Formats: sequence, C-alpha cells, structure tokens
Amino acid sequence: MSIVDAAARVETIRGMIDGLVTNPAATTTTRADAATATGFASELSSVQGSAIEARSSAPSTGSATGADVVTAAKGYLGVPYVFGGEDSSGMDCSGLVQRVYADLGIDLPRRVTQQMTEGTEVGSLAEAQPGDLIVTGGGDHILIYAGDGKVIHAPYEGRTVSLVDAYMSDDEITTIRRIVPTASAAPAAVPTAAAVTSAAGVAADTNAAMTDLITAAYRSLLAGAAA
Repeated sequence: MSIVDAAARVETIRGMIDGLVTNPAATTTTRADAATATGFASELSSVQGSAIEARSSAPSTGSATGADVVTAAKGYLGVPYVFGGEDSSGMDCSGLVQRVYADLGIDLPRRVTQQMTEGTEVGSLAEAQPGDLIVTGGGDHILIYAGDGKVIHAPYEGRTVSLVDAYMSDDEITTIRRIVPTASAAPAAVPTAAAVTSAAGVAADTNAAMTDLITAAYRSLLAGAAA
C-alpha cells in the first residue's frame, strides 16, 4: 500500500468513526471495517500496555487513608510531650498531628487554630473515622481519632504521646476534621481492546479516545505501506 493509499484509507476510517460517534445506532460493519477494527484493537493493546506500565511506575500521591494516619501516629507512642516540639525527640499536640501527616506526604499547618480549619467537618464523635482530627477547648488541644473509641494525642508536660479512650463528649468538641478518606479510591480502568472493536464501545468513547484510535490507524496503515 502506498503512502497516498494509506492516507486515503485513514480518512475513510476517520469518517466511519465520526459517524459512529454522532450516530450510535449505526452499528453495521463490513468485513473490511471489521478487519480495521481488529487492527485498531491490536494497536490499542500496545497503547494500553504502555499506559498500565506508566501508571505503575508513577509515584503514588494522595492515596493515604485514615488507617494509614493511625498507623503513623502509633509510631510516636511514648514520645515525651515538649511544647513546640515536632519530632521524635519531643512534640506537642499539634506538632504530633503535623508530623504524622507529613510522614504521609500531606502538608498541614503548625498550630491547632490553623489545623482545625483543614479538611471537611464531621458532625459528631459517633461519625468519626480513624485518622480524623478532634479539636477541643476552642482550639486549645487536638487529637487523632484512632477508631474503636480511642484517640492518640500528646497530652501535656510530663506525659508522653498516648493511645487512650476518647474521653471527650460532643459538647466538649469544638470541631472534628476529616483530612483523608477512609479508603483509597479505586484506580480508573484502562479501556480494553474489546470495547474499542464494538460500535457501542466506540460510540461511548470520548473525543480523546477517538484521537487515540485515529493515531493507531495511522501507525498500522503506514507500517503496512512501508513494508
């Protein structure tokens, strides 16, 4: 196949795709079109494999959960309370919170009065989930909810970071803030080649997917022309 013939065939395919997008009911295909769809599937499989590889090699961001927060906080149990401290040599309540979230790649401000405006509001202690932040005393103290009616906090001078029963009532709570979800969101699925070969699948694709198909057609047909 010559380059000219290949270009002409691609234009025919482009028209077919455009017709499917604007008219999903047009699902009848010829043998030649079916063969073209098979070629699309082969090309898209290559693109799909590259997309999966790129996703797996990309650094994970924003995937921390409340359970991760609790696990990180437990790593500081026994650290002495030090006013203004924010590391394993000593920390105060807000220093603990900032350090735990920093360990998970999440930046929070340093002071309780700043931390208590982060995230989203949780209505009551009964609705709290592991990793939520509980603020008491109008912003005097902040604790990490650990689940099962427990909290982790750096209490006051002479004490250490501790896991204790949630001793406060809703009346004593100024706010509860949720910074991270309780479970990681499922990753978006990569479109399959089978979906692309069906007219219904093509009709449901976005404009970006159409561009990928046309690119795949060029690759396949031009490779044939060069052979």
